[in-house]
Amino acid sequence: MSDLKIAVILGSTRPGRKGKPVADWVMDRARARTGAEYELVDLADYPLPHLDEAIPPAMGRYQGEHTKAWAAKIAEFDGYVFVTPEYNHSTSGVLKNAIDYLYGEWNNKAAAFVSYGSLGGARAIEHLRGVASELQLAHVRQQLSFSVYTDFENFTAFTPGEQHEAAATTLFDQLESWTRALKTVRV
Repeated sequence: MSDLKIAVILGSTRPGRKGKPVADWVMDRARARTGAEYELVDLADYPLPHLDEAIPPAMGRYQGEHTKAWAAKIAEFDGYVFVTPEYNHSTSGVLKNAIDYLYGEWNNKAAAFVSYGSLGGARAIEHLRGVASELQLAHVRQQLSFSVYTDFENFTAFTPGEQHEAAATTLFDQLESWTRALKTVRV
């Protein structure tokens, strides 16, 4: 078993969300990997209110029990795969809020992005890349972008094209490599 732990963070809590089958697809591929242990972290299980910490997250002095629980969970991991919808040319509010709650827990770790939307969610990923950079969260080049037009049958059932398999392998290879390298920075 690998000493690397990577979270697959499901970044939508919307009723009827398309993100759950996407995250499950990612997890199915992740379970076949030997380079890291992967765990699904569903934001629906971490109901965070709009950021309500009085002290900036960079200080690491969390007051709320919900913040402390979220920080403890995120601190467990060496890397992350963010599964994001694209809402209004960006990521979901719930994912951005969850990211903004913390700072040090993200630092010097690696991230990869998986998105879905009318244009594959590419704009959501571009916004997340800027946020990740500010949090000292290194992000890999490879991404997965699923179109609601071509990767969802009748806009509902997730039926990704075969071309995504090779891209997923590359994403995991890059993420595990960077995650391992960055772990040495945090020791």
